[in-house]
Amino acid sequence: MQYNMKKNLLVVAMAVVSTAAFAQKFAHINSQECFQLMPEMDEVRSQMDAIVNENQEVMKSMYEEYQSKVQTYQQKAATWTAAVKESKEKEIMEMENRIQETQSNMQQELQSIQNKLTAPVMKKFQDTLNEVAKNGGYIYVFDASSALYVDPAQSVDLTPAVRKFLGIKEGRTLEQLAAEMQAKQQAQ
Repeated sequence: MQYNMKKNLLVVAMAVVSTAAFAQKFAHINSQECFQLMPEMDEVRSQMDAIVNENQEVMKSMYEEYQSKVQTYQQKAATWTAAVKESKEKEIMEMENRIQETQSNMQQELQSIQNKLTAPVMKKFQDTLNEVAKNGGYIYVFDASSALYVDPAQSVDLTPAVRKFLGIKEGRTLEQLAAEMQAKQQAQ
């Protein structure tokens, strides 16, 4: 009798756990879409474009100066003494190194600035997602863009709700954003 009672309790416990597992609410979101389409990210991209353009101007100026020195060297090297020629070669090599170093420093600085600018935007996105998920009673939210499989019948798409909270214009897509960015690049 005691064995049957333990067995019955085990069956009841499994049924309760099983029912609780099925009562859990799952959701998914396209986080990349929401994050990239946030109005704040438009401002980040604008600031980054301005910095990139400024950096390109600096690099262009450095490269033009380098080209001028190389051209002068090629035109006059035959008439220079060995000491002058060696000095000019050293000057050109130092300039090449400066260009490479400047380019590397600019890339690192760009990455750092981008991280600094996107950190508060990412926090806002994450806070909004957390609030929407918590208010909806969801215990798990999966990123649809990285999930191997999402069953839309058993998982709610939170993307529209999060987009609304973030102030993303209805109907705006990643494809439109890509087209906007490409048009901006071609206009430059």
